Amino acid sequence: MVARTSRRWGALILGAVLLVSISDLSVSAAPERPFSVASKVRVSGLGHPESVAYDPGDRTLLVSRFGSVLRPTLKDGKGKISRVSLTGRLLEERFLPGPGDILHKPKGIWVEGRRAWVADIDTAWVFDLTNRKGRKVLLPGARFANDVALMDGSLFVSDTATGKIYRVSPADFLSIAGHPEVSVFASGLSFGPNGLCPTPGGTLLVAGYDMGGRDRGIYEVDGRGSVRVLAEGLGRLDGIARLSTGLLILTDWKSGSLLLWDEHSGHRALASGLRGPADFCLVPRERGLTVVVPDLVTGDLYIIGLAR
Repeated sequence: MVARTSRRWGALILGAVLLVSISDLSVSAAPERPFSVASKVRVSGLGHPESVAYDPGDRTLLVSRFGSVLRPTLKDGKGKISRVSLTGRLLEERFLPGPGDILHKPKGIWVEGRRAWVADIDTAWVFDLTNRKGRKVLLPGARFANDVALMDGSLFVSDTATGKIYRVSPADFLSIAGHPEVSVFASGLSFGPNGLCPTPGGTLLVAGYDMGGRDRGIYEVDGRGSVRVLAEGLGRLDGIARLSTGLLILTDWKSGSLLLWDEHSGHRALASGLRGPADFCLVPRERGLTVVVPDLVTGDLYIIGLAR
């Protein structure tokens, strides 16, 4: 279940939220690779967080949360988006949705400008981050709307259960007259599409997650919906982000790891020991990156500093 680059680029004791060091999260670093783990922190008690996005406008994190029940397709109205500081301090328990709007099991988040897009079971939402006004659009036939990504003025939404990727145009449908156009961008995929990441070349990178537990890989989908396989048999992948160098960062449920991958060297684990590593975000630092990874199963948020 799965966050991204452009929009996704903590000592707290408050209620059930506790900030602790993560000695139980093992890390590995290889000298031949550009990054190693420099710091790691765990924030606990966030009620099944599924996705994290970085909001550069106010330098905070937006975290989608299921609530107390780990049932990703349950329409119970208990989902929410919390606002969290870059150090893991809970700033606002229910930042989104605003008054009158209801989320169930919100998953992938994309932030761009003062807008946030969120996938929720069979719908896609757009929110104004200033006044919190929201609007949703139904994705016909969707059962597990998972991740979202913006590209060329359209919103793309993966549905892991049906093997489809939807396109919503225009992406910013919050204030338009009438309804946005909803179409199927890709269908009949041989894998469950999870994380989405646009490339400079106008294609979508897709992390494969099989609902039946089979190992999947990394795929590239072009503007016609044609699929190119970049890697197979990596695991049950969730989040995906592309660095400017072409390196990919991913999360994998099978190994419980944060992975680094490139087409020449394959993949290796940057950090492991997670139970449900979902949709992460990247936050740029002066020398490296911070990767914020939600653990959907344990309710933890891992803040991992990568240095060159």
